[in-house]
Amino acid sequence: MTAKKKLGLTPRILIGMALGILVGALFKLLLAGEAERTLSLFGAELGLRAFFVDGIFHVGGQIFVASLKMLVVPLVFVSLVCGTSSLSDPNTLGRLGAKAMGLFTLTTAIAIALAIFFAVLVSPGAGVNMVADSSFQTGTAPSIAEVFINMFPSNPVDAMAKGEMLQIIVFSVLFGLAIAMSGEAGMRVRNLFNDLNEVVMKLVGFMMALAPYGVFFLMAKLFTTLDMKDMGSLVWYFATVLFVLVFHGFVVYGTFLKVFGRLSPLMFFRKMKDAALFAFSTSSSNATLAVNMETTTKKLGVSNNIASFTIPLGATINMDGTAIMQGVATVFIAQVFQIELTTMDYLMVILTATLASIGTAGVPGVGLIMLAMVLQQVGLPVEGIALIIGVDRLLDMTRTAVNISGDAMVSCLVAKSENQFDEACFNNPDAGRNS
Repeated sequence: MTAKKKLGLTPRILIGMALGILVGALFKLLLAGEAERTLSLFGAELGLRAFFVDGIFHVGGQIFVASLKMLVVPLVFVSLVCGTSSLSDPNTLGRLGAKAMGLFTLTTAIAIALAIFFAVLVSPGAGVNMVADSSFQTGTAPSIAEVFINMFPSNPVDAMAKGEMLQIIVFSVLFGLAIAMSGEAGMRVRNLFNDLNEVVMKLVGFMMALAPYGVFFLMAKLFTTLDMKDMGSLVWYFATVLFVLVFHGFVVYGTFLKVFGRLSPLMFFRKMKDAALFAFSTSSSNATLAVNMETTTKKLGVSNNIASFTIPLGATINMDGTAIMQGVATVFIAQVFQIELTTMDYLMVILTATLASIGTAGVPGVGLIMLAMVLQQVGLPVEGIALIIGVDRLLDMTRTAVNISGDAMVSCLVAKSENQFDEACFNNPDAGRNS
């Protein structure tokens, strides 16, 4: 008697996502036009919205996201210490950082340039007659000087408690280098961190097993509460951003892999599907970091020494998807308010958004803050951001999938250039499947 073949993670996540969308849509229809439908349970009258939408769906989804985010700080700290402590030459770390930062910056600049090009071509804001909320406010972005100062933690424990990723990365790298230079004592500490890394990755496996259920709750809540009334007037904006995200994710990343890495883009995208689905459903690069780390090392063949540095760094500063939103949104808002942008304005948008992708890393509401900076730089009204918020939730899901794919792509290229890339693992379609 043969055992039934167990469904893989991807089909299980897709099933959870589809069921969540279906249940959410049904609840939206069920609750439409009603003040509150009730459910009789154990003699008590419970509101359907309060019990299911704000109760089961919300609680289940938030527990899942919180569980994923719980892994971020220990995973980044332990994996970075493991990676940097294995580097006997500090110059190697500098070279890795230069390559990763260069590629992240280049892809971000390409992303926003493509966004502006297609937005000007399509003109998503032409003929749109919408009224912005002039009371819309964004946070204040830090200055460049503050960014560099804040990269260095005065209290590493406090930085870990607050989830300050740049500070955690800097401390982890310095701690790992100190281990590498401490001889026999450092070797004992390094062995401890290698064991801790195995434990953390086992915990990642537990979280991945719960993914289909978490995705179901997230999708059910989203599609019950999603307000689509503005989609009619924003359809061209939505479609333009979505097209550029897909184009950048497949064409640009695929070209980089083929030209600079001599690697198969099809194999890369095939192996990234689990991580991309995670990112799409959670809308958080940090929440997807653990899954992306496992995908990059076990399926794509990137050495842990490289991935432990590039993946956390990318999750913190690589914002290609957000840059695309900024480019299209800038053109859209300019067209809505009938403000002409010059070629110099467009070049300034590219420069500002590229630098802002690094400069505002770790700031809450980073996408809106970055967009506010860009709009102010070219003299557009910041309140125009209020026009696009209604449909931004769905686009944010796709942006996150693009961002984490970019992190993995850069990791592959950097690893191959450093001869720390297992090409046999990359080309093996079954690599990491049973890990």
